[in-house]
Amino acid sequence: MRPIASSCGIPAVLFQTTGAAVTSFHFHKLLHPVSDLPSRGIFLRDHETSFRRVKAPSDDTHKSDQQFFDCSEQSTEILLIKSCREIEDKYIDFHFSLLSNQKRIIPLDALVKKPEEEEDDDNNHSQIIQWLNVKQKASTVFVSFGTECYLTKEEFQEIALGLEMSNVNFIWVVRTPNGEKTSELLPKGYLDRVKERGLIFEGWAPQAKILKHENIGGFVSHCGWGSLLESMSLGVPIIAVPMQYDQPSNARLVVEIGDGFEVVKGNDRKLNGAEVARIIKEVVVEDAGEGMRRTAKELAGPGK
Repeated sequence: MRPIASSCGIPAVLFQTTGAAVTSFHFHKLLHPVSDLPSRGIFLRDHETSFRRVKAPSDDTHKSDQQFFDCSEQSTEILLIKSCREIEDKYIDFHFSLLSNQKRIIPLDALVKKPEEEEDDDNNHSQIIQWLNVKQKASTVFVSFGTECYLTKEEFQEIALGLEMSNVNFIWVVRTPNGEKTSELLPKGYLDRVKERGLIFEGWAPQAKILKHENIGGFVSHCGWGSLLESMSLGVPIIAVPMQYDQPSNARLVVEIGDGFEVVKGNDRKLNGAEVARIIKEVVVEDAGEGMRRTAKELAGPGK
């Protein structure tokens, strides 16, 4: 688009809404396909994909990376990125080093709405917050997989099993792609077994307001960049369950900076409920997660 903008005397500046870690990873692989990254923290496992849907051909990935790189190269003098140096300092610098014309990369911070600015349904909001108010501090996990990712029936049941096995309080925002009833996807008798410590909510919920609540102790997330930045800005540690696009690379970043742990799929490339439970307990309950919980608060800044 830069040639068209330039012909009209208008600067064209790219605003990159993905993080620097994932873009520098892909740009490096595009420019230096047989060379390892300087940092080994960001990587993809054999079954994982990024910047594309899971079943897309590999040549589409190369084309997508090339188009994205060309947009970065064409940005006029500067490149804006939705990130901050507290999270991605070395990757912002690495991204800069990969661009041939060495333009400035300007991080614009997390750019997330404040919880009080978030629109919500008063009835839905009050129902969730009233339920959460009676729980103990940092005792509850919030579970959400965003607006573009849908769990398979098998994944849905493994997440449900993991939440049950963890014995940790949870709020689970459920979305199904084909209007399936949640009760039909859950294991038999599940709602009765978890009714004292689990709230399953269909549709939309005020994510920022929930994450801000002092009784939330972790966020089970698909690792979409916006959700991660929101969680980090509020000091909530992350239980990473990545699926597609930039999410696997984002999950590696979460682990590298010490802001959470990842639920790693088994050799069969499937989620395992017992592993989901183990990571939830490690983040929210166990002493092993104390340093990570402290890091989450430090990333959010004073007062979190």
